[in-house]
Formats: sequence, structure tokens, C-alpha cells
Amino acid sequence: MGIFEPFRALGYITTQVPFSVQRLGTETFVTVSVGKAFQIYNCAKLSLVLVGPQLPKKIRALASYRDYTFAAYGHNIAVFKRAHLVATWKSHNAKVNQLLLLSERIISTDVKGNIFIWAFKGVTENLSPVGHISLENKFTPTCIMHPDTYLEQVLLGSQEGSLQLWDISTLKKVNEFKGWNAAICCCVSSPALDVVAVGCSDGKIHVHNILRDIEIVSFTHSTKDPVTALSFSTDGQPLLASGGSSGVITIWNLETKRFHSVIKEAHDCSIVSLHFFAREPVLMSSSADNSMKIWIFDTSEGDPPRLLRFRSGHSAPPLCIRFYSNGRHILSAGQDRAFRLFSVIQDQQSRELSQRHVSKRAKNLKVKEAEIKLKPVIAFDVAEIRERDWCNVVTCHMDTAQAYVWRLQNFVIGEHILSPRPEDPTPVKACAISACGNFAVVGTADGWIERFNLQSGISRGSYMDMSERKPCAHDGEVVGVACDSTNTIMISCALVKIVYHRYNGLLAAVADDLVIRLFDVVALRMVRKFEGHSDRITDVCFSEDGKWLLTSSMDGTLRIWDVILARQIDAVHVDVSVTALSLSPNMDVLATTHVDQNGFYLWVNQGMFSAPGKADSYGSGREIVSVNLPSVSSVEKSLANNFEEAKINPEEAEDAYHFPVSDQQIPDLVTLSLLPKSQWQSLINLDIIKARNKPIEPPKKPEKAPFFLPSIPSLSGEILFKPSEPAEDEKDSQSGEAQKTREKPAFPASQFLQFLQSSAKDKNFAAFTDYIKGLSSSTLDMELRILQIIDDDEEQEPGKRQELQFIELLMDYFIQEITCRNNFEFIQAVIRLFLKIHGESIRRQPVLQEKAGKLLEVQSAVWQKIDKLFQSTRCMVTFLSNSQF
Repeated sequence: MGIFEPFRALGYITTQVPFSVQRLGTETFVTVSVGKAFQIYNCAKLSLVLVGPQLPKKIRALASYRDYTFAAYGHNIAVFKRAHLVATWKSHNAKVNQLLLLSERIISTDVKGNIFIWAFKGVTENLSPVGHISLENKFTPTCIMHPDTYLEQVLLGSQEGSLQLWDISTLKKVNEFKGWNAAICCCVSSPALDVVAVGCSDGKIHVHNILRDIEIVSFTHSTKDPVTALSFSTDGQPLLASGGSSGVITIWNLETKRFHSVIKEAHDCSIVSLHFFAREPVLMSSSADNSMKIWIFDTSEGDPPRLLRFRSGHSAPPLCIRFYSNGRHILSAGQDRAFRLFSVIQDQQSRELSQRHVSKRAKNLKVKEAEIKLKPVIAFDVAEIRERDWCNVVTCHMDTAQAYVWRLQNFVIGEHILSPRPEDPTPVKACAISACGNFAVVGTADGWIERFNLQSGISRGSYMDMSERKPCAHDGEVVGVACDSTNTIMISCALVKIVYHRYNGLLAAVADDLVIRLFDVVALRMVRKFEGHSDRITDVCFSEDGKWLLTSSMDGTLRIWDVILARQIDAVHVDVSVTALSLSPNMDVLATTHVDQNGFYLWVNQGMFSAPGKADSYGSGREIVSVNLPSVSSVEKSLANNFEEAKINPEEAEDAYHFPVSDQQIPDLVTLSLLPKSQWQSLINLDIIKARNKPIEPPKKPEKAPFFLPSIPSLSGEILFKPSEPAEDEKDSQSGEAQKTREKPAFPASQFLQFLQSSAKDKNFAAFTDYIKGLSSSTLDMELRILQIIDDDEEQEPGKRQELQFIELLMDYFIQEITCRNNFEFIQAVIRLFLKIHGESIRRQPVLQEKAGKLLEVQSAVWQKIDKLFQSTRCMVTFLSNSQF
């Protein structure tokens, strides 16, 4: 195990695989592919609902039905119930390209023309297809759809340009259509019966009646680019939306048979999917540019729809990243000219920083938005100290003679532009912000270095080396600049890459000889030298405390060097080389970007969450360990590692996913439940909550009973309902049953007790803990009170009383949980409630007294260790608070 272990990937929204939309109740959900995993979004706010586990290969097609998700990868189809793998279908001998949901069956096609029909009722038992169709050699399927009202029939489009209608129940071809001498890219059913729309590679859209085999109308893209997606409106407007490979969405009016409107630059890449929501003037689109967008048709006639909401990431690989806001956010600059802020905690808070009215300016100038945006960022620096006062980010852009400032508090570009030496402009190559946050230093390609005030944007001087032939700081290009913590020293370099640590005064320099050298800025001498990389070093990063130096290289390795010990303590190798890296201030998360990857990847520092005695074992030293990149899902164990061995039943898979057991417990410490504080505190204050919620006035009784109920007057004047008199034989049977009930009292077998029994039988209480953590405080109180012993005087052997048996099991559960030190604060609250209810019964029953003594012994031993740690901390805080510095 290395110091950093794969955690999860961020910044991925969708890929080139068409999405799958389904409606559950009143909400609509969309399932998208993100490489080897899938994600499910709620379309109401495009909020992330579920992330699936990672598959061995990239997903090629998706389908969804209620809780089930079907993902085609390679030659196989994986079936998931929510995030749990329940089956794998393996009958294709070629790559699966399309999946179609039809009734309660899935239709799959591959590149060799094989069609398999799968039934997903009893999916865990039936792993074989229920039907197979082999297409002709001259028919290569490219799309598949189900025409409305055509029972058990599907329409297939081909690369050769023809279409075929097949009956999947009889496995016979019903009809064949010649096509239009162009490859068919997509086809979709219309609200009108027998009518479908077909998109071709020559940019033409054909609205065709498949019953009569006649064409109704055809449209043509102005750019002649292939039609990649189609969708009909179902809200009453006769509209057809089409998307092409140029990223443009065109809207066509089917009544007038003319062009309606166009969304120029809807996406940066080819449109993958389009979908009109049922009976709503809302269109959803996805593209290969890593974005999903929702458009609403609430504009005037002829105007394009308005962008309602969207989710997007980088459409090109990011070049620079940096942790921000104490590790809660990551600043990222990509080759797509976007400067983004990603949230590590809540993905929905991620956004692109505004470059001020790009769309409006592009529309007025009649140019593309990409031409208005700033060029890609090649370097940036950030300071959090002045975030609330003025701009706190400076960026350098490719082939740009100015540096730009940004205000992260408002997520917008600043009003000032820093132009070093405007009389002789050259591209800005490096930048840095002073420790006080007041100044920005920028270096240019001709060796000029100038300082600016960030509040006003005014130049405050330049740096020159008077010994040089020309009045500049360097003869050549300035590659890096840095400022010390007291604003007394400014460091600049040419030809080498530098990273400066302000608090320990060490400067790391990387040259073309692949050697990392550390210099003491105060002593002006080299103090360390690290060698090991075999290809160009792409990035260097210090840890917050300055004890570690992290480096990445095009040789695929990421190395960690101990500055104090002057040696390598860890090295990992990944398949895709690291291009940039950043370590969080708490040193708990490492972020990396990689070649040709649009997202970035998070790695967790395992040493910070493991036993102190094992800290030395995490570094692998000179040994290089090969690891896989983190997956989109944060599940610890990816399905790719043991996918072929995952032939387990759904119950086992669900238990394995929901109830992970930590195999490492930190000595002398406890593990908390991570539940909200109010949830376990309400167990302690349950009586106060009940008293507070007690009704002020009792419910009023009706003045008169309904006419159909017999009633009798009482002495107080209240009306009492008169129960109907049973017959004599019924009285005898009821009295007999009552006597039997008194002789053998029935005990309620609730789900709470069933979980407790099964967990005790398996000697694993993880499932029971997860169950009671999901109960409300009042429900848990009720479940515990069911076991309350009221008739202690009754003469019955204790071993035969079910209540005592369950109380014993509960005490065994408490003993085990306290011994393992799991869910500590929650278990303490449950024990307090348990003793409050059953304390008197434990005192009276000798069988329970022994268990109570053992529980007390375990509780005291664990608490003494914790209290000792608390006492040490209290003493230290008291000492420091009373000290005079």
C-alpha cells in the first residue's frame, strides 16, 4: 500500500454514449456514461443521484428501467440494481453497440449484426437470451428503435443506408426499406402513428411513413454535417429537434415544413443525444464536450430556446490545478479556454468562472464564443488572504501579452488587466502573488519582470539586472517567479521550473537533466538533490509543512521525496502520465491531471487515517508500485479488480456494499458513526421532546354520535358507544381464546428483533448497526420498550422468557460494539436509553446482572483510555492559554 490510494475522479459529466431517460413517478432521471462507470442525474435540477461502480471496459451503450441499469461494455452486458451488480449477460461474440428497452425485455445489437433478446424478470436466474436474430452480411446495424403501437417490433438502421423492421416475438423480418443512399446515424419515433424520423450521414433528415413506405418531408442541415441525434416535441408544438457533429441544434417546424430556429454553439463538440420531456416545452441535450444542457421554449416565435440549466466539465484536458479554500475546492484551467472551480465536497457547486458576457459579445460581433474567450491558461497563482477585498487570482494565458485578475468571491474576471511594458508587449509566461495579497509579479517572454498592485491594477515598478546588456531581469524567457513570506525577496528563473515554499525557505528547481535540486534561499546554497525520473518532469509540489516534495513525470511515475531524510519514500506508476498535481493544505487529498483526460483524480492519504505504529510501512521507498487511476465512484473496491469473480447473489452483493467493515482500527481511539448530532442527541433528550410536543388541548369529543351507531348516556352526560353483543357461542369461543392468550402470551416479532437475531447468529452486528442507525429516535424507543418486562412477579423460568433472551442479545451487541470502538457516540446514546428502560429489569434478573457487569468492565476500560487522551489535551490547552508569549 502506498501513501496515497485512489479515491475518486471529478469533473466528468458525460461521454460520447447516448443517455437513457426514464420517468419514475413525478420525477425524470437520466443515466449517462462517464467512461467505465455510469451516473444518474435528477433532471429537475441536474443533481447527481447515484454513481455506479467501475466496469472493466468503457461503456458503449446504456438502458434503464426503474431501479435497473443495463450497461454494455465490450462483448458483455452488466445488469445493475441501483449500484449493485446482479447479473452479467455473455452471449455476444463482438462489441455491443446498442441497447433498447422494449416492454420487459432488452434488445442488444453488436457490430457483427447479431441481435439478442433478454428478459430481465428473474434476472439473477435467467442469464441466457430468450431469442437471437442474425442479420445479413450486407446490413451493419447503426441504430435501433421501437415504433409506437408496433407491438413486439423494432426498426433497425444500417451503415449501408437501408432499414429493416423485425418482429422479436417471431424472430422474423416484417419489412425492408431501401433508404436514401447514405448511412443512417439515428432514428426516432414521432407522436404521429406510423411516422419516424431518420437522420443520415449526409446531413439530411427524412420524416417517413413506414406503413405506406412514403416520405412525408425532408430537411437538410446547412453545414451538411451528419445528423447524430433527433427528438420530437410532445407538448403540442409540431417541432423536431436535430443535432449534428458541429455542435449545433436545429429546430424544425413540421406544420410549415420549414426551419424554426437554431441554437448556435449549443455544444463545443458533436451532439450525442436529444430528448424532449413528455408534454413539456423542454429539450435536453448531451455532447462529447463533457456537458449536459436543458433548454426551454419560452421565447417568441422564431427565437432559439433559452438555456435553463446545465452541468459541464472541461471539454479538453486541464493544464493547471490548485487546491483552494482549505482543500474544499480546486481551481482548474484547461485547454478549452475555461477557468473552473470544482467542489470536492458537493459536485453541484462546481462552476466555470465568468469572463463577462461572452455569449452576448459573440452574438453582437457575429463570431464564435471560442474566439471571444481568453486563450488557455498556462500558469496562475492564488492568495486567499484578500478574497473579500479585491481580486485574488492572477492568470497567464497562451501567447497573450497581458495577465488577467479574477475575483473568486464573485466567480468573475476582474476589472483590471495587467500589461507589463505596454510599449513593447511580449507574452506573459509566469506570475505570482505576494504573501500579503497586495501585489502581483509577472514575467514575460523577453525577460521583463514587473510588479502590479492588485487593488488598482497600477504598475508599482519593475526588476532589472543592470549588469545585463539590456535593462531586463533575464536575457531569455522568464519561466517562474516567486515571493517570500516577508516581501523582501523575489525569486525568478529562466530555463528551469521552480516551486518555492514560503515557510521553510526552500526552492525546488527542475532542469532538463531530470534532477530535482533544493536550494536554501537564505543561505544561497543547494541543500538536497533528488534523482529517479527517466522522462520530462511535468510538475512539482511541496506539502504544506514543507517535509514532502511531490513530483510527476512523463515516464508515468509520481514520486514522493522526504526533504528531511533526503530520500524517496514512495513511488507509484500509472498508465496515463500525470501532467499536473496539487496537495491539499491538510495533506489528506492529492489531486492529479493526466494526459488526454478531461477530469482530474483524487488520491487519499492513507497514512493519516491509519495506526501511528504502521506509518513507516506505507512508503514503498525505491520500489515503484503500479496502480489504477481512481474511478468516478468512491467505492473502495472497484468491480474491475475482481469482476469475473462477482458471481454472487444480490443479497450478498448488497450486504458487501452497505456494510463495509474496517479492517484497521487505530489503537486507543474510537470511530464515530458520522451521524448528524441531532439524531443521537434526540435519544438522550427524548422525554423532553415528547413533553414539548404534547398537545395543549385534548381532542374535543363529538356532541352527538352518528345516527347509525347505537349509544347510551353516561352519568357525566357524555355519549358512550354501545358495543354490539356477541352471540352465546361466540362468547364461549372468545372466553376460551382469552384463556389461551393468558396462558401463552404472544410476543411480537418485529423487524428490529429479526435483525438482532440474525446478526447474533452470524456473529456480525454490522447489518444490525446499519439498521438501527436508520431508525428515528421515537421508533427506536418504541422497539426497545417492546422488550420491557412488566410482570416481574410472574412465576416463569427466566430462560423461557423471550424478553430476557432479546435483552441478553442486545447487551452482547453493546459489548461487541464498545470492544471494537465503533459508532462510539451513537452506541453511548442507545445504551443510555436502553438502561433507562430496562435498568430495573437488569437489577432484578440474576441472568442479566452478569452481562451488565461485563458491559461495565468493557465500558470503563475503553473510556479510561479516551479520557486519558482528553486529559492530556486539556492540560496542554490550559498550559498554553495561561502562558505569556
